[in-house]
Amino acid sequence: MSEPGSYIENVYGHTLADLGAEVPELVVLDSDLQRATETEFFRSRFPERYFDLGIQEANMIGVAAGLALAGKTVFCGTFACFISQRALDQAAISLAYCQSNVKLVGVEAGLVSGRNGASHQAMLDLAIFRALPQMSVLVAADAVETRQILHYLAKEHKGPAYLRVERGKVPVVLDPDNYHFQFGRAMTVREGSDLTIITAGVMVARSLKAAELLAAEGISARVLNLSTLKPLDVEAIQAAANQTGAIVVAENHSIYGGLFGAVSEVVCQSRLVPVERIGVEDCFGEVGSVQYLAEKFGLTAAHIAAAVYRVLQRKG
Repeated sequence: MSEPGSYIENVYGHTLADLGAEVPELVVLDSDLQRATETEFFRSRFPERYFDLGIQEANMIGVAAGLALAGKTVFCGTFACFISQRALDQAAISLAYCQSNVKLVGVEAGLVSGRNGASHQAMLDLAIFRALPQMSVLVAADAVETRQILHYLAKEHKGPAYLRVERGKVPVVLDPDNYHFQFGRAMTVREGSDLTIITAGVMVARSLKAAELLAAEGISARVLNLSTLKPLDVEAIQAAANQTGAIVVAENHSIYGGLFGAVSEVVCQSRLVPVERIGVEDCFGEVGSVQYLAEKFGLTAAHIAAAVYRVLQRKG
């Protein structure tokens, strides 16, 4: 854990620009959102490798695929709802089917895009990209993990991938000196024996806070950061089921098809243990602050702790 209140400004944009100097084949595409996606930093340093294609997300994916098939490593992104919904057919055929080396980046996913309302709140992106064959799916928990995942995707990962990131001031939750991202591997960020909270993205910090609240009540909660949703760390989920006997899944996404679905698939095929879910129910979002939306839609640390009490009652 880092010091409370620590942030890094524009970590995605600055890291992408730094990678431009380290990876000469790196190209960045945009759809008229360079401020929102923080690609303005890359553009200012490498204008010859930056292309703004305007508000035409599907075409952006097609151009990205062409550049990738010509040997480039391509990053392109926009709001998570647009990259997953407006350009799905192109992502499926031009990227997943062709195994193009393109990294899709979705910003302001779920209920962190409060001021833009339901039309900009991606509740389905993880479910959509999980379903695409040969598409890797990742969710960055904080600034530390964002930086490490970007380095991995730009330098080591071949093929298509989708990454959720935060924009602006991104909190530092994980210990930058001791945390090391491993593709396809879940990481235990807090030990515990009574149950496991499996989480990702912005919900990691809230899950850790919930674990602290529970510890004051004598409940030992393991917190597992599942930053790679695909390929899934099946062994870590099975270990959580076997060793703690109960699971709470906390995600900033619809309860359908995302992290809860992935965890439940593993539990159903291995050892059946009680699983509770924290996520967005079958509804659209609305305009409001991040804190207001978290409270209204049940995504706070207190809601996670309440789910822990429910699952422990089922555990017996």
